[in-house]
Amino acid sequence: MSNHSGRGQVTGLPAWDRCAVMGVVNVTPDSFSDGGRWFDTTTAVKHGLDLVGEGADLVDVGGESTRPGATRVDEDEELRRVVPVVRGLAAEGVTVSVDTMRASVARQALAAGAALVNDVSGGLADPDMIPAVAEAGAPFVVMHWRGFLDGANVRGVYDDVVTEVLDELHARVDAVLAGGVSPDRVVVDPGLGFSKDSEHDLTLLAHLDRLHALGHPVLVAASRKRFLGRVLAGSDGAPPPARERDAATAAVSALAAHAGAWAVRVHEVRATADAVRVARAIEGARTEANTPGAHASQVARASHAAPDTASAPDTASAPPHLPHRAEGTR
Repeated sequence: MSNHSGRGQVTGLPAWDRCAVMGVVNVTPDSFSDGGRWFDTTTAVKHGLDLVGEGADLVDVGGESTRPGATRVDEDEELRRVVPVVRGLAAEGVTVSVDTMRASVARQALAAGAALVNDVSGGLADPDMIPAVAEAGAPFVVMHWRGFLDGANVRGVYDDVVTEVLDELHARVDAVLAGGVSPDRVVVDPGLGFSKDSEHDLTLLAHLDRLHALGHPVLVAASRKRFLGRVLAGSDGAPPPARERDAATAAVSALAAHAGAWAVRVHEVRATADAVRVARAIEGARTEANTPGAHASQVARASHAAPDTASAPDTASAPPHLPHRAEGTR
């Protein structure tokens, strides 16, 4: 099975022929990398439209920070932050995802035009979430989650992180399906950075192919996260600020696309949009090269292009051939 054919599609969402790019709009004052930058409706909607202009296929709108130690916003405030932005973007034809752990926010965002619910708790934080999503017939992202990021949950303990995350995600997906969400509307997310340290995140990324065993499209949300800061740390061990991790994020996006991810969730879109398109072009070239008869076709084209030696001009009188050196090479 090729990476492309294993990527999957999600009923209720557009069908992309490559890894999709999900841009992030945090309508919060305290998100870990861009809190406060898009905190009013007008600015947030404009930012979402800018992300689409840079290549985002869909936009994820959230009104509550999930960084370690963050205080939960109350329901009314989350609704005030999120719903107008969802409505504004949907009115412009943007495919919108709502990033929330509350069923009430999911319901109102879907009514305002959201097409997808992205719940980092996979329905665990609010028992009404799964019934709400099932009733609406909406696609649903089920992320691996072990609780709010405080105390012992900030850094999880695993004997085999890949196997344990797969087993726990499988159990969560079963619960979501039992709650009435259609299997063709479920997306899974390994939950990078949630109750995981840097080594756990890197190991999960190295084994993304195993997530396909769950039978659902995979969303990878690595953008600007702590493990990238650890990888990029200088000789003094200090990680670069979150907003200086976008090139590393694009590298992960390319790798995730190659591994068959359905979508990647990122703060800075342009570099990742380029990365997934290059990954798709390479994927297409590999598929074409492996098509039966491709080699024979290439030989035939080469033969057709070769000069007829019987009618070739006398090389003795031809000017000497000068070797070509590509510009910029040594």
